[in-house]
Amino acid sequence: MPADLSPIDKAKFAAAKRAVEFVEDGMKLGLGTGSTAAWMVRCLAERIKDEGLRVTGVPTSTRTAELARQLGVPVTSLDEAKWLDLTIDGADEFDPNLTLIKGGGAALLQEKIVATASDQMIVITDAAKEVAQLGAFPLPVEIIPFGWQTTKALIEEMLVSMDVLDRDVSLRMNGDTPLLTDEANYIVDLHLKRIGNPRQLCLVLNQIPGVVENGLFIDICDIVIIGHGDGHVQVRDINNGTQTDDRIQFAPTDNIFADLGD
Repeated sequence: MPADLSPIDKAKFAAAKRAVEFVEDGMKLGLGTGSTAAWMVRCLAERIKDEGLRVTGVPTSTRTAELARQLGVPVTSLDEAKWLDLTIDGADEFDPNLTLIKGGGAALLQEKIVATASDQMIVITDAAKEVAQLGAFPLPVEIIPFGWQTTKALIEEMLVSMDVLDRDVSLRMNGDTPLLTDEANYIVDLHLKRIGNPRQLCLVLNQIPGVVENGLFIDICDIVIIGHGDGHVQVRDINNGTQTDDRIQFAPTDNIFADLGD
């Protein structure tokens, strides 16, 4: 392993490496978006190259699709695949119930659709993403551009009656213009600091006209794999109520550490 790889990247790699061990020949896989998911795509490509593993991936963003093609991971659309065996993705936060906040990479809509269309979802992460209660990370909400200021105002009004600590709502920008998702929608970030009732908030948010989807993933994640910089990984299975500890050996010659611009 290159000496200049940060401890966080080592932790992400360890989690990703352990996660792809769940992949079996012939599977149809959801491929997540973000820096941790990029490590997973690299590790998956390594298994395809070294073992002849046959899989088909459904990317959750154009960025992931480009990386997968670059590395030789076969990809298709969800419409073509119809249903998936497994989705592997990252998260911005997760709590003890494996409820997630996702959407820091602005791909929450495709990520939620793909994860929901899977038999199982595995989340790969580092220890810093684990929280006792969600909300420190801003909650992303995807909204349509038409009337976005009205939608934002409706969200702010709704938050008054929610069990949250703060209620700041901001439009996510890309330089001087609003950031556009792959579906050409906007993202507003809800700076709540604490979410007392994620299930209620998720339900009410999606009733607001103009809201497409929100970044709360509830009852979707089955397993979380937490990586550490020394190669130690924890595997928590919410369905079985188990936790196991493993260690990933870093191979210094792995070509997956090459800079691929993700």
